[in-house]
Amino acid sequence: MNAELYVDVTPEYLSLALTEDKRMVELRKEKSNIQFAVGDVYLGKVKKIMPGLNAAFVDVGYEKDAFLHYLDLGPQFRTLNKFLNMASAKKGVVALHKFKPEADIDKKGVISDVLTTGQTVLVQVAKEPISTKGPRLTSELSIAGRNLVLLPFSDKISVSQKIESSEERNRLKRLLQSIKPKGFGVIIRTVAEDKRVAELDKELRTLVKRWEDNTARIKDVKAPGLVIGEIGRTSALIRDIMNTSFNAIYVNSEEFYKEIKEYVGLIAPEREKIVKYYSGAVPLFDHFQIERQIKGLFGRTVSFKSGAYLIIEHTEALHVIDVNSGNRSKSASSQENTALEVNLAAAEEIGRQLRLRDMGGIIVVDFIDMQSNENRVKVFEKMKQAMASDRTKHNILPLSKFGLMQITRQRVRPELHIKTSETCPTCLGTGKITPALFWTEKIEAAVKKAVHNLKMNKLILKVHPFVYAHLKTGFPSTVWKWKWNYSMGLRVVPSDSLGFLEFKIVDYDNNEVDLD
Repeated sequence: MNAELYVDVTPEYLSLALTEDKRMVELRKEKSNIQFAVGDVYLGKVKKIMPGLNAAFVDVGYEKDAFLHYLDLGPQFRTLNKFLNMASAKKGVVALHKFKPEADIDKKGVISDVLTTGQTVLVQVAKEPISTKGPRLTSELSIAGRNLVLLPFSDKISVSQKIESSEERNRLKRLLQSIKPKGFGVIIRTVAEDKRVAELDKELRTLVKRWEDNTARIKDVKAPGLVIGEIGRTSALIRDIMNTSFNAIYVNSEEFYKEIKEYVGLIAPEREKIVKYYSGAVPLFDHFQIERQIKGLFGRTVSFKSGAYLIIEHTEALHVIDVNSGNRSKSASSQENTALEVNLAAAEEIGRQLRLRDMGGIIVVDFIDMQSNENRVKVFEKMKQAMASDRTKHNILPLSKFGLMQITRQRVRPELHIKTSETCPTCLGTGKITPALFWTEKIEAAVKKAVHNLKMNKLILKVHPFVYAHLKTGFPSTVWKWKWNYSMGLRVVPSDSLGFLEFKIVDYDNNEVDLD
């Protein structure tokens, strides 16, 4: 399997697309100025205690107060609180190996026993703000690295369950026990399998130093304020997914290219050359056919094999996926075999769609009815196999007697929604057909306005590929005539993301020009 990551950076959005054997399996699109990412550690202030919920609302600087449940405080909350008081009063590092821990809090306790209104607390974002809700917080702090996750105020060493060899699990446990500093626990990640002690020791020291350097400045942080920021989103994704199957990372921003190359050089120096800077005129996602895949994969209806298709519906409470055989031309030996064949293919596509859209919460899948219990088991096993590579925590239940499968998938960030419809090229979405200038004249009028009114002597015109072909046809072409008439530098770029008669004018820094 060959994996490739594409990083598209614009002034408004940061988009990340992961493909496996040229098929897109993950997509993230976020505003460039997004805050409150999972993993960020904040100094927050308790705004309200909710005894009925056994939780508190905490101000971490977001427009809505964040939610902190008693069970998310962690057993060592009193130790963490003692550390915070010392760090707030003392400038410099508070060494955990000399730190005397407090007694654990009661698992069945109440929030008012440990928190009061106005109290400052050290918290970490466990879930990003979703819909009308603020961030979800935890006080069980962790700092993730490539091979290890550092757990301050803990002494436990845990090994990823995906490392199956008992010998390797014991080796890693003994190794970490010998190098782990007192006052810290460690989770050994799957990628640490077969790693040598020198590499793990180096990373462990780096994580400890990161903890100490950031917490040493707590005295200067005023609540609410950021204490430890997660590494860049692109670097965090690379940290979590990069393996030997990765053969290319394409980036269209020099700043991000340097950041990613530096990070890859840090975690895998021998693979630094796979990071490549893309400087082509055609948008990155268009050049590598990513935009085309997005349009085909994010609609309400998703086709997947021999005419079969899925219908994906979203409700407030859960997600529903309906499997349909469609107008299949291929005949199977029986209706049961046809249902099994479609359901197996659907399970594979559903596993892909859950990752692509980052769907979380409860997902109910209505498979085509099958009479054989053996066939139901086959579909269940296929679904588990399809979601084996999904890093997000999930749980899959066998098919019920009604042919329904229930899946839960952890939701830590808003689900991705991509609009796949285009405005009608005839009425431009108005529902009315009115006399208008020929569409090339409309584009020319916009170009003329940019040159004369905004004094632009260099600009980029983004249009649909069909329009691009028309503008570049002939000699002299329409584009050449515009350059000559208006004495300016004009670059025309085809973009699959635009509607047929939609166009954009941007400057050479990729900022869209407002012509209103």
